[in-house]
Amino acid sequence: MRLKISLKSEKSLLIPFNYNHIISSIIYNKIADLNLANDLHSSKSFKFFTFSQLNIPRRKIVKEGIISKDGAVNFQISSPNEYLIKSLVEGHLDDLTVNFKGEKLFVEKIELLGEVEIKNHMNVKTISPIIVRTKKEIDGKLKNWDLAPSEERFYNSLENNLIKKYNQFYDYELSNDEIAISSAMTFVKRKRITIEKDNIKTFHRAFMMDLELEGDLNLIKFAFDCGLGEKNSLGFGMVD
Repeated sequence: MRLKISLKSEKSLLIPFNYNHIISSIIYNKIADLNLANDLHSSKSFKFFTFSQLNIPRRKIVKEGIISKDGAVNFQISSPNEYLIKSLVEGHLDDLTVNFKGEKLFVEKIELLGEVEIKNHMNVKTISPIIVRTKKEIDGKLKNWDLAPSEERFYNSLENNLIKKYNQFYDYELSNDEIAISSAMTFVKRKRITIEKDNIKTFHRAFMMDLELEGDLNLIKFAFDCGLGEKNSLGFGMVD
């Protein structure tokens, strides 16, 4: 299931370039079921939701970030967990304001988007960048390393990650040969994303790109709902 949330400030709005954690916090604060919100926030495993980059219709780039000239922004949230989506709708309707880094934004519209027609072979594009990581020895220590679409392991890791998430969510056992993910070779753009939490910054090399998905219908539907790659709940890997 997928929601589109439209927000509006009473004045122009300055948005930092790295806003993922701000949107993530808004989402957790809008889950009406507080037990569910707490369970998701404290979980060290998959959280089974993702969100898009912000769409800013009237924008201006400045040194400090992105200015929404009319204060309007919107974004999408997606999850295979229907109860989570319904709880988010309830939370937004209960309080039609959100706190965006100290700025009060008003909830202008909440839309439940229609289901995409899923086929066994589909071309998709990212609406938030994909992160794929592996472990690499650097200076004698194993550290997380962001893979690039030019590496074959990038696509194998995407497939393995999707299968693992699907099996955990549905308590099922699909094998890795049920899905094939490859580059559509039409668009790839690297983005450097900074996530700041509790005054600790982490840096990620992520990619906006076009992809081909081929395989099990349920898995492709799950990719649309849950996102591809890692750190989906921080706004990575949403596709359209």
